[in-house]
Amino acid sequence: MDLNWKLNKTEHIVQDEWIDFRKESFILPDGKEFSPFYNYSRRNFVVIIARTKDDKYITVKQFRHGLKKVTTEFCAGGIEGSEHESALLAAKRELEEETGYISDNWKHIYTIPSNPTIADNHAFLYYADNCEKVSNQHLDSTEFLEVKEYTEDEINDLIKNNEFVQPIHLMGWLMVKKGVL
Repeated sequence: MDLNWKLNKTEHIVQDEWIDFRKESFILPDGKEFSPFYNYSRRNFVVIIARTKDDKYITVKQFRHGLKKVTTEFCAGGIEGSEHESALLAAKRELEEETGYISDNWKHIYTIPSNPTIADNHAFLYYADNCEKVSNQHLDSTEFLEVKEYTEDEINDLIKNNEFVQPIHLMGWLMVKKGVL
């Protein structure tokens, strides 16, 4: 049996530089029409699990609109440019812009769909080791971030206390700690 849904019609509800939010109708494998189905496209992004030379992990605290609260998470950001910069270049840029740290020791951990049920973008996860602080933050006009360094045990405590809640960031942390590099 062919399990693919066939796109029948698309209506763009919001389409700008940040998101393409769509209302679509599909023909299901049994021939019936299913409508409406809402989905969206956003830019791909990077998440960086970064460790300093003294074995601390670099995090940022920032306001998250969906939760309406400040969260602690790893450094992350969108892959930019009309031709889309490489994910590794974006990871290096985001780490330095958001935290002032750089690294010469990078490993790609994993690439995963951000929300395959309704979105078509991907998260590229990287591990940066032996990071060193070389500058101040260079934030965008809407970024308000506080950089914090934590030990492995402190990160685990944040997770246990439901203070480190970004799912893809948690997945990357677990992959690093389980040696899946």
